[in-house]
Amino acid sequence: MRINMSHGSGGKASAELMKDIFGKYFSNDILNKMEDAAVLELHGRIAFSTDSFVVTPVVFKGGDIGKLAVCGTVNDLLMMGSEPKYITAGFILEEGLELVLLEQIVASMAKAAAEAGVQIVAGDTKVVEGKGGLYINTSGIGTIPERRNISAGNCSAGDVVLLSGNLGDHHACILSARMEIENQIKSDSACLNTVVNSLLENKIKVKTMRDVTRGGLGTVLNEIAEASKCGIEIKEGALPVHPEVRGFCDILGLDPLYMANEGKMIAVVAPEDAEKALAFMKETEYGKDAAIIAEVISGKGVAMKTRLGGSRVVDVLYGEGLPRIC
Repeated sequence: MRINMSHGSGGKASAELMKDIFGKYFSNDILNKMEDAAVLELHGRIAFSTDSFVVTPVVFKGGDIGKLAVCGTVNDLLMMGSEPKYITAGFILEEGLELVLLEQIVASMAKAAAEAGVQIVAGDTKVVEGKGGLYINTSGIGTIPERRNISAGNCSAGDVVLLSGNLGDHHACILSARMEIENQIKSDSACLNTVVNSLLENKIKVKTMRDVTRGGLGTVLNEIAEASKCGIEIKEGALPVHPEVRGFCDILGLDPLYMANEGKMIAVVAPEDAEKALAFMKETEYGKDAAIIAEVISGKGVAMKTRLGGSRVVDVLYGEGLPRIC
C-alpha cells in the first residue's frame, strides 16, 4: 500500500495510519492520551531545539531519515549539557509513499529514541501531492543540571579541542548514494549520549561542545572562535579521517574540514583535563577514534598548522555544501 490523500484527511485512513504505524512504535503514556498537547514534567533550566530533515535518499548505508531526525535533535540538546527528555515529530508525506517504507523509518526513529533515552510525546502528519517523498520536523527538550554552564563563549587561550572521531563519513555516504558510486562508506549517524556523559559524569571541565554537522569542522571552529573572541590552531596531522573517505575526497576534490557528520562532536576542555577527556571518549563506542586536534590561542580566527610546518587560514564554508545531508 501507498500513502494517498485520504491519509491526511483526519478520517478513518488517518486514524488507521496513527494506530498501525505511529502508535505501534511511538506508544508511551504521554502520547497515548492523544490530546492537543503533551503535558510534561520539567524542572529548572531547559534546552530546546528544533530541526527539519529533507535528506535524499531517505535510506542510506548506516541509517535513514528517521534515525537522523532523532539523533540530530538529541545531539543538539546534548551539546548544551542538557539531559534530553522529550521529542516531537512532524511528518510531511507525499502521496505515493510506500507504507512499508514509512513503517521502516518510524521503527528506526523508535529504536534511536530508545537508545537515547527520550520519549516521542507529540507529533503531526500532513499528506501533500508529490512523488512519494518524506520530510520530518523534530523538536526536543532537555533539562540542564544546576551549575552546568556550557557555551561557545566560554573558551580561553590554552584550552584544548577534542574531536570524537573521523571526519566526513555522513557527507561522503550521502554523496556516494546520490552519485551512484559503490563503496563501503557508511553514515556515522548516532546519538552521542555516551560520549557526552563520559566527559560530564567524570567531572571534565568542559567549556563548550558542538556537533560537527552542516558546514563541517572548519565552520564550527570559526563560530566558537568568534563567540569566545579568541583564535584556534588546528594540527593537520591530528585530524582523523577514514582511509576510504580520504580517498573519496581526493578523487572529487573535497576537503574533510567542510564535510558534514551526524555522529561526531567537538569538546573544548581545560588543558589539565585534555588527556583524561581523550581517554574517557575512547572508551565509548562512538568515541573510539577520538583525537586531540587543536588548541585555543590568543588572537582571532582559525588557522591550521600543516604537516609541512606551514600555516593555512581556515575560514567558514562559503556557498552550498552539496549534497543536502540532513
